[in-house]
Amino acid sequence: MIISSRTILWVIAAAIFLSSASPLYAGEQSEIYANWRGYAIKGYDPVAFHKDSKPIKGSKKYQFRWKDAKWRFASAEHRDLFKANPEKFAPRYGGYCAWAVSQGYTASVDPKNAWTIVEDKLYLNYSVEIKREWEKDIPGNIKKADTNWPGVLK
Repeated sequence: MIISSRTILWVIAAAIFLSSASPLYAGEQSEIYANWRGYAIKGYDPVAFHKDSKPIKGSKKYQFRWKDAKWRFASAEHRDLFKANPEKFAPRYGGYCAWAVSQGYTASVDPKNAWTIVEDKLYLNYSVEIKREWEKDIPGNIKKADTNWPGVLK
């Protein structure tokens, strides 16, 4: 049986995709959820959620590497604010779905549509539907997620 190089590339790409931030992955996960290109929160500007009260895609012109992930920003000002205090602007639980962490596992996020600022902290969720579950008991879910984090990465 001959396997083409294209097939091998697809298998490698699928393995990388399935292993990154997947609750099915048996190994230890990264502290920061990043897409397959290495961008935290799918390339959205974490400062924009706080300063502009909305998700804004970051630009490759304004990038900063922090905790083994690439972070993008809409402006140099946002990048510099993040550099000065990343813990203030980065999403809680490394950008993994906050509800999933509260339930004891990790999941990817939809930063464009499923996000919340609570007490000046950014929380992301997998989807709008999961965000609704999260909102049913935000204080309780935060307490559970705080207890589970970062143990869910192992």
